[in-house]
Formats: sequence, C-alpha cells, structure tokens
Amino acid sequence: MANLKSLAKDTAIYGLSSIIGRFLNYLLVPLYTAKLSAASGGYGIITNVYAYTALLLVILTYGMETTFFRYANKSEENPNTVYSTTLISVGTTSLLFVLLVLAFLPGISGWMGYAAHPEYVGVMATVVALDAFQCIPFAYLRYQRRPIKFAALKLLFIFMNIGLNLLYFVALPALYKHYPDVIGTIYSPNVGVGYAFFINLFCTGLVTFFFWKELLGIKYKFDWSLLKRMLKYAWPILVLGIAGILNQTFDKMMFPKIYGDHADTQSQLGIYGAAVKIAMIMALITQAFRYAYEPFVFGKSQDKDNRETYAQAMRYFIIFTLLAFLAVMAWIDVFKYIIAPDYWSGLKVVPIVMAAEIMMGIYFNLSFWYKLIDKTIWGAWFSGIGCAVLILVNVLFVPKYGYMACAWGGFAGYCTAMVLSYLVGQKYYPIRYPLRDIAMYTVVAAILFAAMMLPVGNMWLALAYRTVLLCLFVGFIYRKEHLGPMLAKLPVVGRFFK
Repeated sequence: MANLKSLAKDTAIYGLSSIIGRFLNYLLVPLYTAKLSAASGGYGIITNVYAYTALLLVILTYGMETTFFRYANKSEENPNTVYSTTLISVGTTSLLFVLLVLAFLPGISGWMGYAAHPEYVGVMATVVALDAFQCIPFAYLRYQRRPIKFAALKLLFIFMNIGLNLLYFVALPALYKHYPDVIGTIYSPNVGVGYAFFINLFCTGLVTFFFWKELLGIKYKFDWSLLKRMLKYAWPILVLGIAGILNQTFDKMMFPKIYGDHADTQSQLGIYGAAVKIAMIMALITQAFRYAYEPFVFGKSQDKDNRETYAQAMRYFIIFTLLAFLAVMAWIDVFKYIIAPDYWSGLKVVPIVMAAEIMMGIYFNLSFWYKLIDKTIWGAWFSGIGCAVLILVNVLFVPKYGYMACAWGGFAGYCTAMVLSYLVGQKYYPIRYPLRDIAMYTVVAAILFAAMMLPVGNMWLALAYRTVLLCLFVGFIYRKEHLGPMLAKLPVVGRFFK
C-alpha cells in the first residue's frame, strides 16, 4: 500500500508539472501574436524553427531515455555505469551535432530560409543539444524518485522563460521609446523575434547548472559493450519516436518549402501555427488522460476483466473528448482571444485539428494491445504509415490549398494509424469495444457541431445558442450513461442528484 501511495504521489507531481508547464507555455501565444503581427511572419518563424527542434530532440536522444530506465533496473547491470555510459553517449552526440551545425551554419540556415539570420539556427541547435543532454539527468531524477527537484526545474524554466519574454517583448520596448540611450544597452528593436530564441538558450543553459550534483557527484565509467546492447534496444524506440513527431511537426517544418515562393509564406504559417495552439487544448486533455491511463493499464494487465475495463475506458475517453470538442467550438468566440485578431483567419482549422487530436488519443488507447504482448514493432508500422499519409497529403495539396491541407493531412494521418491499430489489434488482442455507443455519441456530436456552425449575427446570442446545444449533449450523456446514481454519491453536489 505504501508503494502504491508513493507511486500515486510521484505520478501526480510529474503529471501536474508537465501539464501546468504546457499550459503556462500557452501564455506565450497571445504575447507573440500580439507583438509579432501576422503580416510580419514573426510567429511563422517561431512555428517553423520549433518544429525542427522537436524532431531533432527525438533524434538526439535516440531512445536512450527509455533505454536508461530499462537497463538501470536490470539486476545484472550497475545503475551508475548505465547512467554514466548513457550520459557520455548522449553528451558526445549532442556536442558533435552542435559543432557540425556551427561548421556548416551558412549552408544550413540558407536551406531553411534564414540566410539573413543564421543566428536563429545556431542558437536553437545549441538549445536542442542542451535539451537532449538534460533528458538524461532528468531521467536520473525519476530513477532516484526525486519528483520534487524534477518538477521544480521544469517549472523554473517555464517561469524564467515567460518572465524574460514579458521583459523583452513588453516592458523593454515600452521603456525604449522613452529612454533609448539607457535601455538600448540591453535591448534593440532590430533583434525582434530573435529574442524568443536567445531567451530559450539562456533559460536552458541556466537549468543545466542545477544538475551539478547529477553531473559531478557520480563516478564516471564508460562501458562500450553495454552501450552496444542499449543501442540495439533503443533503435526501435527512435524509429517510433521519429514517426510520431513527424506526424506533429512535418507540416510546420516543410510548409515554407512546399507552399512555394510566396511573399506571405511565413505569414500563412504563423496564422496556422497560432490557430493550432487553440486546438491544442485537446492535447492537454489527452495528456492528462495519458498520465492516469498508462499506470492503470499495466496495473490491470493481470486482472481477468481487463479487456472489458479497457473497452469502457475507451468509451469514456471518447465521450469526454467529444464533450471537450463541443465546448471549445461552443465558446470559440471566447477562445479566439488567445491569439491576436490578425490571426483569426486561421480559426477554421481548429475543429479539424481537434478532431485529429481525438483520433490521436484513440490511437494511443488502442496502442496498449501491442505493448501488453511485447510487439512494439507494430507501433512503428502504424505510426510510419500514418506519417506517410500525412506527408503525401501535404505534398500534394499544400501548394494549392495552403495550411488547410496541413490540417487535413494530420487528420488523415492519425485516422489511418487509428484504423490500422484497431483492425490488427482485433486479431492479436481482441477487445469488444462498444462500437454502437461510440458511433452514436460521435454522430450526435457531429450534428450538434454542424448546428453550432450555423451563422448567428450577435456574438453573445451565438454564445448562448451554442451553450444550449452543448447542454443538450451533456443531458444526452447524463441520460444515456445513467449518471444520476453515481453523481448522487459525490459530496456536496450529490444532494442535487438525489
């Protein structure tokens, strides 16, 4: 019981720090879109560069974070040797990456479209290398069950990042107008969007120093034979990770290349990237569900009723995400103020991207069948095929339809991976999902969404009308799931359902 309580506490700390961190990072979206106009393309640059860093982070960690846990917990391995070998390996490859990028910086920045600002590429290459290196000390903290320091460092980075962004995008520009000689020593309006990258480098570098105990307080030992075994274990994880991250970032990385030589390329990418941030509310929901569901699934794997439990978990996941989808669309006229008005033209991608996120969540839930039978290679196949579909849709349709094709590409890719995982899973690990009920909820949600999209002149009237439709869906859930007896057991609010 004590172990279970400890696990629950650690999971809550890790989960909350990650979810709170992602939420706080969203606060930068209204800041950037307010201070970097859509026409300037500044937010398009941020969207594009950070898409590359997300992919590079997966490549530079090459599955060694998960592999470290696997080998550090093997009875025949020395945990200190595993840690130091992993640290040296990832540290060496990260350093080589930075040196290569800096050696060929003009060519790389030119190919990416930033020949006039190679510092963007150089700075973010250093940031992603530091992030990859930090993944191992962060993993070591988790191995040692030190969630407080783990969460504290994650949140420290977030708060420093937000604070410095507010300083350099709000406070200093305002002061510069009145005291240019004084403020000009630490701020230049010509740097512009570059401050976002320089601030990231400063915060990431500073966090590294807080790992001095994890970096200097160990006895280093490099075991080449151990590393070869670890790399053999890690490469399928790398393949799966690359396919997964490409599903999320390919459109944002390659949009400037595929869209063509248009003057508004970065502007269009910025509009798309900003609108997608609103849709990422669904990503927060699926992330929260993931933190709770992973330990739940593996904990239930030995129970006789586990498949029925997984089926019901899928049912409630879909109900909850459909409700969240309708809530965002009902109040889209409120949520749109997360981004500046000149980015609102991209709001039409929000329902498409949110639907894609729902399918990604379903795919995640379905993925446990191959994890439970130790056939993770299927995950690489499904993610790879889904990624291929996404790339194909982008290449074929982005030149004509712009960022709308990016949104539909993600939808098609996740849909493909979801369907394949279900079909193959029913052969190797059959689960009787309540397909009829799931279809009914989906159809009802689709009808209500279509009704929400009907034009209503006044914004407040539209909000009221859509809220009524949302309440209809809540009432439908209440009646269909017979929630009255369950809600009656809750403290305080329970008396309203008796």
